[in-house]
Amino acid sequence: MRTVFWENNELKMIDQRILPGRFEVLAYRGHKEVANAITDMVVRGAPAIGAAAAFGLALAGYESASFSSSSLLADLQTASATLKAARPTAVNLAWAVDRVMAVASSVSAQRSADEIRQLVLDEAQKLADEDVEINKRMAEHGAALINDGDTIIHHCNTGALATVDWGTALGVIRTAHEQGKKIHVFVDETRPRLQGARLTAWELEQYGIPYEIISDNTAGYFLKAGKVQKCFVGSDRTAANGDVANKIGTYMLALAAFDNGVPFYPVVPTSTIDLSLAHGDLIPIEERNPQEVLGLEFEGQRVAPKNAKARNIAFDVTPNRLVTGIVTENGVAYPPFEASLRKLVNNNP
Repeated sequence: MRTVFWENNELKMIDQRILPGRFEVLAYRGHKEVANAITDMVVRGAPAIGAAAAFGLALAGYESASFSSSSLLADLQTASATLKAARPTAVNLAWAVDRVMAVASSVSAQRSADEIRQLVLDEAQKLADEDVEINKRMAEHGAALINDGDTIIHHCNTGALATVDWGTALGVIRTAHEQGKKIHVFVDETRPRLQGARLTAWELEQYGIPYEIISDNTAGYFLKAGKVQKCFVGSDRTAANGDVANKIGTYMLALAAFDNGVPFYPVVPTSTIDLSLAHGDLIPIEERNPQEVLGLEFEGQRVAPKNAKARNIAFDVTPNRLVTGIVTENGVAYPPFEASLRKLVNNNP
């Protein structure tokens, strides 16, 4: 089933906070609830967040009591600001909201309020459907980089749960497995929310792909020992020069891979490439509640002292010099990324 989907006039999403212990689908009828769900990480992963926000805008249309097109458009613009503010780093969120708003704005003078409501929902559904097809195209390009017998390190979760369906980096691994390649995956825990240990491991079990969970700081050991042939990760925003913002810990993994001559590939839909930003230092980086770090327990006891303080940076930026190639739905970009990424975004490989 899809991670994010519309059913019976509701937005439904798999609750990723409680996996793998429980599988539950939550229903939403208001855009503010959707924004809160994005912030609270009921849904996570850049493509999934984008689809959720698009459907959130459709909910805002049905929440609005406006009878005129102009007043409905004003309500949608207010809702779009709320949705965009839910999480700052993933560019897909704003991209998806802006795409749906552009459709509504372009016809507001010619269509009734009810027609606009339907058009907004239709565009959100189109965006979600396209995400699945884009992921499958990326997976084919990325799987061609994987050899039979490869061991791969994967950070965070980039599978079907992080998208509408199929996945980005984990979708590449899944496709290579379905092609019959015998592969093995080292799964970084991905602290502090453990998306790797909780979500990626759960997905790999569904697909029957062999894996082992490793602590984040173990990756360097396996890379230096020659036990890893490839690294595949996702991206929440990629700058025009190929700097890649991804879940915290990605930069350290890229450094270790580079030092040991292991190819490092982010898998990135072109909607996640932000050509308006010249380099990664311009990417806004989310800092989350310190309790996500301080609340960790070991053997039933809180790890940190009672009065401890913490910083909880959610993303880091991997410089393009550490990146071997960037997999997109239109092909693989190689250095110099300033030229190759622009060509692929413009679908001119």
